[in-house]
Amino acid sequence: MTLVRLGYVAMSMEVKNASPSKTMTFAQFQKITDREAALRKLERIALQNINNTLRLLKHNAASGIHFYRLTSRLIPLANHEELLDWDYMKPLQMALREVGDFAKKHNMRIDFHPDHFVLLNSPKADIFRNSIITLKLHYLLLKNMGINATHRCVLHVGGNYHETEKSLERFVDNWGNVPRSIQKMLMLENDDTSFTVDDTLYLCEKIGIPLVFDYHHHLAHHRDVHWEENWDRIIKTWEQSPLPIKMHISSPKSEKEFRHHSDYVDPNMLFTFLNEIKGSIPQIDCMIEAKQKDQALFQLMEDVKTWSNVEIVDPSSFIIN
Repeated sequence: MTLVRLGYVAMSMEVKNASPSKTMTFAQFQKITDREAALRKLERIALQNINNTLRLLKHNAASGIHFYRLTSRLIPLANHEELLDWDYMKPLQMALREVGDFAKKHNMRIDFHPDHFVLLNSPKADIFRNSIITLKLHYLLLKNMGINATHRCVLHVGGNYHETEKSLERFVDNWGNVPRSIQKMLMLENDDTSFTVDDTLYLCEKIGIPLVFDYHHHLAHHRDVHWEENWDRIIKTWEQSPLPIKMHISSPKSEKEFRHHSDYVDPNMLFTFLNEIKGSIPQIDCMIEAKQKDQALFQLMEDVKTWSNVEIVDPSSFIIN
């Protein structure tokens, strides 16, 4: 048997006026003639985002949800090249610590998934440098929350640049220039167009970090290839992690738009996966990537209740036998 915990991404469909991703463009920033006043406005927006994150964590705790992906847009313009002198963490430390303390008190797994422009295998030095700056922001957010940053940040491998092997080797070469604290924070995910499970496993095994298996991405990339033959290798990439193995689950929007995420998760798709891996690991945390966010989680749990080989543990968790 295996314990399955479900989580969702960033936004709640139930908690109103609680966006953790409110922003300000640099053009809007420039329109404020007093630069210090503009910086204070950025800080107020960031503080509102962090307070809304705490509201969402409280919603999660009340709803029995133990797994949540933080937005990477908590602090607008944090890494903008014109604002590198802005000490954005100092005024936010107390609010960030409150988020971290609440997550730890309720044994809630929280993590990040930075945007697609974070490319550790880029051949361009400036893109690689900006990627490290963005990852440092994520590290500092976790540090100021008081959360152990180990394996809290999942990335795609990066750009393929029409040469898969060279792109993989460039990732390995660039990895040596990634600060150790950031290396420990990272996990890699297979994607739906460029890097298969085999490609991503090659990297994860070579540099010693976990692989987050995305089932939908795998099907979009290789519908006729069996992923099960790699499952034991995927498990092994998690052997040194303090966290349970993690995967992503979503469903195609349609056959025509197979790569796009649907509003909800097809339970048959999830159970096709779970029935293959049950018993191989004691626990798996499944991050739902669906347009309806927490509503997709609640609906999936209602669907799960109809399956004969499960025991419901709480509103977001069940055991599959």
